[in-house]
Amino acid sequence: MRRPKAVTVGTKVALAVAAAAVAVAAAVGVLVHHITAANQLATARSELDQQLLSAAYDYAAARKSPARINPPNLPGPVAKSVQSGVRVTYLRSGSRPVLWAASRVSDGEVLALSQSYARETRSLASLDRTLLAVGATATVLVSLAGLFLGVRMGRRATAAARTAERIANGDLDARVPPDGRDEIARLSASVNTMADALGARLEAERRVTADIAHELRTPVAGMSAAVGLLPPGPASDLVERAVQNLRGLVEDVLEVARMDAQVATLETEQRQVSAMARRAVAGLEGVEVRVVADTVVTTDPRRVERILTNLAANALRHGAPPVEVEVDGPVVRVRDHGKGFPPDLFAVLHTSGPQRFRTTAPGAGTGLGLTIAVGQARVLDADLTFRNHPEGGAEAVLTLPDRP
Repeated sequence: MRRPKAVTVGTKVALAVAAAAVAVAAAVGVLVHHITAANQLATARSELDQQLLSAAYDYAAARKSPARINPPNLPGPVAKSVQSGVRVTYLRSGSRPVLWAASRVSDGEVLALSQSYARETRSLASLDRTLLAVGATATVLVSLAGLFLGVRMGRRATAAARTAERIANGDLDARVPPDGRDEIARLSASVNTMADALGARLEAERRVTADIAHELRTPVAGMSAAVGLLPPGPASDLVERAVQNLRGLVEDVLEVARMDAQVATLETEQRQVSAMARRAVAGLEGVEVRVVADTVVTTDPRRVERILTNLAANALRHGAPPVEVEVDGPVVRVRDHGKGFPPDLFAVLHTSGPQRFRTTAPGAGTGLGLTIAVGQARVLDADLTFRNHPEGGAEAVLTLPDRP
């Protein structure tokens, strides 16, 4: 099911401005129409009433006038109203509008005048067309201005959002260029401030991690030498395994510190992918290597083998055997037959990537294996993805770059 496309801030602003422009233009048009129509009708009524008064004087003086006595087409409302002895003006609307004025004279007759109201109706229609054209033009211009403003605001907000996403993905040098003094500019400044603070905290964390790891190398080396002086037995074997694990942890922490500091260098040479895969899992029991298609790539074999070793060891530790390493040209897939990645870890793998010291189960390890694998893949410019296999188990796919 496809997700509906989100409406941008720029589109919302443009639509709001356009709607406001249409509402204002319509309100102004209706107001002008009603005021003009009322004034026009009032003027016509007043003029016709004055003509009726003149006609009444002419009738009383037995002079000719345009008024008529008891016209047969006198509208009913007019005839009914003049019975009370008042002068009446009445507009009969329709396809041929006519304005009437009537009054009773001394002998009880009805004196009436009429004139066509078509000219005023045409004038009002012409005004409506002018108002419509002006309103439409103003609406288009205001809408274009609103669209420009909305698009500009949308682009600035999108730039701030993309910069925040880059910062979340590890690009701590990303910044939003300052522009304006409005709320979006304040948001951009906040994003930059957040990036500065985050960068400072991460740098402090990296420095502390590296310093601790460097300080631990000397006592760990002394412990390794002291283990060799212990008499053989179960206790010495247990201490030796613990010291080896501790030394591996220190080396892992130093490796992460080097990758964080971006001081890792590549030592490339041509190697067969299958050979690197077999060397990587040579010391791991329960790992099978299957070659579908082999190829020779130019890469740093030490880093490739470190990635595959960590992936296979992670599969053995957290998955279920057998662990399969499939070589298909420059693509290497490492799959176990366990329950797959847990939902919470799987969500992390698809957003920010593996996090150091995060494990799939309490007490299962330090969680540096996947972190180092992802960091080494980034150094190699390789693509490392994670998924749950459709037939069960977790799967990591390493795609090596095809360098000359």
